[in-house]
Amino acid sequence: MTPLTPPSIAKPFARYSHGIAVPAGYRLVACSGQLGVAADGTIPEDARAQADLCFSNIAAILAEADMTLADIVRINAYVTDRAHMKGYMESRDAHFATPPPASTLVIVSGFTLPAFKVEIEVLAAAL
Repeated sequence: MTPLTPPSIAKPFARYSHGIAVPAGYRLVACSGQLGVAADGTIPEDARAQADLCFSNIAAILAEADMTLADIVRINAYVTDRAHMKGYMESRDAHFATPPPASTLVIVSGFTLPAFKVEIEVLAAAL
C-alpha cells in the first residue's frame, strides 16, 4: 500500500497519512466501531486504556480474516472530550508503524454509556 501525502497541501497535524492507496486485488475488512469494553464487560476509566482495548478488539476481529493491525489503511476515531485526544493518539501511535494509516478524529457528545470515552472503527486491506 502506498501513503499519499502530496507536497502541495499542508502536512498532517499528527502521525497519520492523508491517504493510502490500496492496490487492486486486495481483500477489504470493515470493522464496526469498537468501544473500550473487555469481554467480561469491564470498562477502563482511562481514555488511553479504552483506546488500547479498542485496538485489541479490532486486532481480534482482523485475526478472523487473517489480518493484523498492520493491514489497517483507515481509522475513524471518536472521543467525547478534547481531554481524551492525547490518550487516544498515544494509543494509536503505539500501535502503528510508519507509514501510519489515514486517520480522522472527531469529538462527539457521547456513546451508549457515559463511561465510554473512545470509539474506533477501521478499514483494513490485505492480499
